Amino acid sequence: MKAYSLLIVTFLILSNTNCTSQNKTEINKNNLTNTTQKSKIEKIELKEQTRGTRRITTFSPGLKIFSLNETVTHSPLSVDDWKRISEQAGQIELSTISNLKAPTSSRFTDAALASSISITSDGKVYTSSTFDSGVPPKELEKLYKEIITNNNK
Repeated sequence: MKAYSLLIVTFLILSNTNCTSQNKTEINKNNLTNTTQKSKIEKIELKEQTRGTRRITTFSPGLKIFSLNETVTHSPLSVDDWKRISEQAGQIELSTISNLKAPTSSRFTDAALASSISITSDGKVYTSSTFDSGVPPKELEKLYKEIITNNNK
């Protein structure tokens, strides 16, 4: 009788351990998938500057901050506008934006403002390579256009 009881207890312990381990693995896979698919965009900033001119536009949920030569303006940002801008940012491979090649180089002779885009996601800031104002790298075009469109509102 003791051997039979020991066998049943061992079977129950092993079957419970396997289920728990399997559940943890599935939960970890789901967390990894959710983290990969949904990084949280917290802030997007466009900096444009040359000798004598410095423009910075910062977007965050509900707020747009525009600075021109140290004159700062705060204005509300609608939920829809933030959604459009952050969705464009979410489509970019953030870890690679610092290595993107600019298609033109007029900024080197002050013929264009030197521009860069910074995206804060999950507490980490990703900053693009510098490009000429109005001519971003192909990978940033949609985001840049969305920023400029919203900036002109």
